[in-house]
Amino acid sequence: MSILNESHKEWIGKEEAPTTIEISRRDIQKYAAATEQQQTKYLLGDEAPPMFIFNLFSDISELHTMRPDGLARGTAPGPSLPLKRVMAGGTEIRQHKPISPGQTLTGTRKITDLYEKEGRTGPLIFTVRSLVVTDETGELVLEEIQTGIAR
Repeated sequence: MSILNESHKEWIGKEEAPTTIEISRRDIQKYAAATEQQQTKYLLGDEAPPMFIFNLFSDISELHTMRPDGLARGTAPGPSLPLKRVMAGGTEIRQHKPISPGQTLTGTRKITDLYEKEGRTGPLIFTVRSLVVTDETGELVLEEIQTGIAR
């Protein structure tokens, strides 16, 4: 018996409104310092290090709205799932070109799949989200696929 219904499945393919971000050298430098990067190109802010894009297109949450682990509390658009405990299921990033200061990037997210499986302790729901990032010319910069697992 399925715990996902048609109203859940209707979210597959729905795109969120695009978000546009201007990348500054200072943003890259701060990220490089915070993540203890060693390469000069990152420390000088000439190029963004790997994972710079992580949460770049997310809203900034107020402290009182965050979970005890510091993450935003259920802010991603999507269906209300019958299973509420969510954990990370993996992230895949394909970077097509470097991220540099002065670029204006646009990120568009959507749910690309929603399915269930039976786990050892009960049902699991997998939510697969994509983020496509393009530059000001419309050229593809990066693709990210994230999977969340509800149990």
